[in-house]
Amino acid sequence: MKYFWLLLLTYSLQVSAVDVVIHNLDSLTTKGQKTVATWINQSLTKTQNTLGPLQQSTLPIYLKPQYFAFEPVPWASVKRDNPDGLELHIDRYASLNAFTKDWTLYHELSHLYLPLLPYSGFWLSEGFASYMQNVIMRDSGVISQAQFVQRLNAGFERARLQTKTKQQPLNKLSSDMWKQRAQQRVYWTGAAFFAEADLALQKQGKSVATVIKQYQKCCRTARASAKTLIKDLDKLSRSSIFTTLYAQYNTRIDFPVITKTQLNSL
Repeated sequence: MKYFWLLLLTYSLQVSAVDVVIHNLDSLTTKGQKTVATWINQSLTKTQNTLGPLQQSTLPIYLKPQYFAFEPVPWASVKRDNPDGLELHIDRYASLNAFTKDWTLYHELSHLYLPLLPYSGFWLSEGFASYMQNVIMRDSGVISQAQFVQRLNAGFERARLQTKTKQQPLNKLSSDMWKQRAQQRVYWTGAAFFAEADLALQKQGKSVATVIKQYQKCCRTARASAKTLIKDLDKLSRSSIFTTLYAQYNTRIDFPVITKTQLNSL
């Protein structure tokens, strides 16, 4: 891990071939700067270990340190640009251990592995990030396999409950999820899609993560339609798994049945 100063307002570290430029790090104490830089470095390394090298040479991260926060990362988002970046609202006093156990950065980094999709396809992008945050944390030992199963199952239960009152077709609800506050159904139904894809790919000795690694090398674009993404993933996996599941999920009004036993086999 290499550190060097850029001007007075940014801090840069090299993670594999990615130059991570952290803005506003100097607003933290010396100890806080080291904690946050280490956390970002380790989180990106864990993410790349699961999903492969991030296909952008520079990753800008914009810090918004908070004096009062009830969790390490109260809010975060992807800033789509050239290059894509992240905005992280953080507890300036959080420990490295607290940051490491928080799921948010793994979630946001996962978003960078897919192109920007139309609003109707946000269930795919948010589902991918919600599923992968747990895969990354499990793969890197941040959570156990039992916790992996528990977290996915809990998310599915929240989505199942919200599906009772949010019964529009998934792609329609995805376009309007903020107004309707339907994030639980949209995010976790999308996560169920990728869990089912992983279960199907497992029978072929593959995984969603291995397909996404290939996708980075050949097909990742800044923007894409949902159907283009799905076709690319099918081509790379040499299957019709993604197309078949997409046809089932895109306009579904129910929540699928995925058991803890199935999750534990992932």
